[in-house]
Amino acid sequence: MAAILGLLAACSSPPLREPGAPGGAALPVPMVSPTIVRVHSQWVPADWSELPAWGADRVSDWWPVLLRGCARPAPDWVALCAQARAAATPAFSDDAARAWLQQRLQPYRVESLSGESDGLMTGYFEPLVEARRTPAAKFRIPLYAPPADLSTRKPYWTRRQIDTLAAARVHLRGRALAYVADPLDALILQIQGSGRLNLTEPDGRRKLVRVAFAGNNDQPYKSVGRWLVEQGQLPAAQVSWAAIKNWARLNPKRVDEMLWSNPRVVFFREEPLPDPQVGPIGAQGVALTPGRSIAVDALSIPYGTPVWIDSTEPLSSTPLRRLVMAQDTGSAITGAVRADYFWGWGEQAEAQAGRMKQPLRLWVLWPKP
Repeated sequence: MAAILGLLAACSSPPLREPGAPGGAALPVPMVSPTIVRVHSQWVPADWSELPAWGADRVSDWWPVLLRGCARPAPDWVALCAQARAAATPAFSDDAARAWLQQRLQPYRVESLSGESDGLMTGYFEPLVEARRTPAAKFRIPLYAPPADLSTRKPYWTRRQIDTLAAARVHLRGRALAYVADPLDALILQIQGSGRLNLTEPDGRRKLVRVAFAGNNDQPYKSVGRWLVEQGQLPAAQVSWAAIKNWARLNPKRVDEMLWSNPRVVFFREEPLPDPQVGPIGAQGVALTPGRSIAVDALSIPYGTPVWIDSTEPLSSTPLRRLVMAQDTGSAITGAVRADYFWGWGEQAEAQAGRMKQPLRLWVLWPKP
């Protein structure tokens, strides 16, 4: 978690005195919060009126997300989390929630270190994939648990080496958690970092489980979408997960070549899924909430920070302005004004996440000095 590197203090001035006041009594001077400089960003103090549509969001719907995040609070949030738990009564309205926040928090506009406040928001989701416990018929693509020698070989074997070299595969023998039918299903699980499996056991029983991130091969992540653009296979403006899958259907003999352009492999652990309405665990260590959790660069915004986003819906100009929580991260999510919006799971979430590439502005809400 990023530490605050320094504070740019506001210039001080002598106390103002009311002319003619007995003894020249000093008038109170409003406290001005200083700009906060982090590793990859700077936070510039802002007024609540600067947050677009601040009064329109259903903040009471966001409140449970705050409380869930308070299980692992951001720095300076421990005391406020205790107050937030006490405030969450059944009669806690949107207006009451906003008043609570405005009384205790200071908004800061997030900027790059060079002062740029415009950025990019993409989307992600939790895939749902059919799988088998053992290889059968067309279900031949393994999802691996971390190999025993993962920590002794850095970087580990690349994706291509794991697929083609016997010396690499021997270390993964017996490590397959499940098998899927489509190599792109395995890839999207690895890109998203977790997912749900409709798993069929050898005895025919079916159950819903989650596979969660458990490590990677320490190789760099390379976008297969970018590879397709560089190969002249797709225009940059048309790259989406749906377009990538369609290209793969039309070019089955080049699928391995496309997959091998990304050397990174993610390993998983299997987790039970007793409540299908609960999202995966993010980098903060708490469950993600569809529409209220985002992934960020932790060197710009610490996990557990409330964030006001100003963006638009995918493929439209419909505003997307709401209060969310910074609760996750991703290898492609780097920089000050950069976020990945968690859409949830299912077909609609996949469609929305796959085509999201929207302009973005961010404000963090931080405890007042």
